[in-house]
Amino acid sequence: MEISMTTLLELKEKLTRFYGKYDIYITPVIKFTVALTAFLLINHNIGYMEKISSTPIALILALICSILPVGGAVFIGSVLILLDMYALSLEVCIVALILFILMYILYFRFSPKNEYGVLLTPICFGLNIPFVMPVGMGLLRELYSMFSLVCGIVLYFFLNGVKQNETTLGGVDEKDAATSKIVVALNQLLGNREMYLVLAIMVVTLVIVYIIRKMSIEHAWAVAIIFGILFEAVGMIAGDMVLGISGKTITILVGSIISCVIAFVIQFLFFNLDYSRTERLQFEDDEYYYYVKAVPKAIVAGTDKKVTRFSGKEEQDRMTKKRFAEEMEIDEDLLD
Repeated sequence: MEISMTTLLELKEKLTRFYGKYDIYITPVIKFTVALTAFLLINHNIGYMEKISSTPIALILALICSILPVGGAVFIGSVLILLDMYALSLEVCIVALILFILMYILYFRFSPKNEYGVLLTPICFGLNIPFVMPVGMGLLRELYSMFSLVCGIVLYFFLNGVKQNETTLGGVDEKDAATSKIVVALNQLLGNREMYLVLAIMVVTLVIVYIIRKMSIEHAWAVAIIFGILFEAVGMIAGDMVLGISGKTITILVGSIISCVIAFVIQFLFFNLDYSRTERLQFEDDEYYYYVKAVPKAIVAGTDKKVTRFSGKEEQDRMTKKRFAEEMEIDEDLLD
């Protein structure tokens, strides 16, 4: 069944009004959902401390996060990761703590208002749709949001590397074993060429999307989405070939398609314009001439209308009062 654009616009308007009316309830639900997803992924992938790696604990912590600022979920997630790293190895926990300190310095210095980027980036990697993050942040955020994206990418690759080397990192302590564990943990960051590739491509993608969507061209957001997704897909496939990483082409293509769909949904919700009614205005003041391009938003008028029906006698009385009020030049309501 084909859905018309008018129907979609009406649905968007209803969603906007619904969120505006119930945002005090919807926002905590969103915080709860994001936090719960992050905690469950942590438990599933690196849940080395069994006492805290359970669904009831994750639910309780997510409920707490629903009433806290988004930064609260970032902090609680960091504590969970450190406890899991400690259960695996003290040395890995120390490396993770140093990493988190550096990330918090970078995060709070440059991007303190983009907490969702730190949380959602590892989540999207876990769901195999990481490409939506630089595109979405380039559309909705400012350029400095790249720092929260970088933190999320580094966090994902560190945890993924720890998981892949958990046997070595969690081995029995022997002579020089502590030094070896620190070297292995640090190598997940310093020696991870795939992480550097992903960092470079996603940061450049965010910059490309941000620059294009700021341009005064028609369908700027759509052009930004297409260029961003294509750059990511081609860059990742080419980069994997150079690094000798195989078996990820299909995952990259499928993830790119899903990310593209999500990005266009974001555009529809936040930047849906009607370019058929574009106007170009020109005016001046004492010092300048101004040339303005005005593009109206694509909206649909509300369909709910109140219709009042009158019986014959009531309508005649109303018309009589209306004519009398006009002749006497008084307000018609005074005659009621």
